[in-house]
Amino acid sequence: MEKKENRFLVLAKRMSRNTNAMIGLAIFVVLVLSIIIVPLVSPYDYSKMDVTALHQTPSAAHWFGTDDLGRDIFTRVFYGGRYSLSISIAAVAFSTVIGLFLGATAGYFGGTYDTLVMRSLDIIQAIPSILLTIIISAALGVGIDKTIIAISVGTIPSNVRLLRGTVMQTRENQYLEAAEAIGCSTPRRILRYVIPNSWSPLIVSATMGIAKMILELAALSYIGLGVPASIPEWGSMLSNARGFLRDYPYMLIFPGIFIALSVLSLNMIGDGLRDALDPKLKD
Repeated sequence: MEKKENRFLVLAKRMSRNTNAMIGLAIFVVLVLSIIIVPLVSPYDYSKMDVTALHQTPSAAHWFGTDDLGRDIFTRVFYGGRYSLSISIAAVAFSTVIGLFLGATAGYFGGTYDTLVMRSLDIIQAIPSILLTIIISAALGVGIDKTIIAISVGTIPSNVRLLRGTVMQTRENQYLEAAEAIGCSTPRRILRYVIPNSWSPLIVSATMGIAKMILELAALSYIGLGVPASIPEWGSMLSNARGFLRDYPYMLIFPGIFIALSVLSLNMIGDGLRDALDPKLKD
């Protein structure tokens, strides 16, 4: 227990020295808190239409203006953030869990099983990620759960390869031989010793993966796939605004800004984590 705490403190100490990572973390924390709090205090319902307030420009009453149905864009942007972030995080969690299982077992056992897993993933990786996402989303249909699967499948091969390479180095360590000598079962060796000592690169990949998922989710929603149209996800807001870009550009600008801020902050955090988890980094 103490060892884990020390690792966390070392990681936090290294992260605190990285200015860019701290800026990214601050942006992301403010963004998340705003997404949680703003919809609770906003006087507007994100789905309520007001025909008397169509296409109102940003003002004291509507900070981000209103859309073509009179809905408050400020409220919709923050409600949309809930969906965009939660779906992206769920997709990363899904792909990471599968990547952990396949990568750890393929790297540990090797042989025919490893070859079968890696060649199967080669087939998936041969298809461009966004094309694969569109194909899966079109086949499964519209829905949050289906969208999570669609945007996560394309990242599974890279997660598996990342963990597999680290596991193949870890499995040669003497403490695994000692664990086997005292009768420790194979599943326990993998869960207790192999994965905890191999998943540092996967943590960085998962952090940056959330940013990638946000972009893919927005792309899917922009072309009419992904989440239902009734949900104010950032990509669907961009899709609704494209017909009004010339006359009412604010409809597209504000969702776009929040997509950019979330992706930028997560990439800055990921870069900081990569440096902090570097075993060659000296305190």
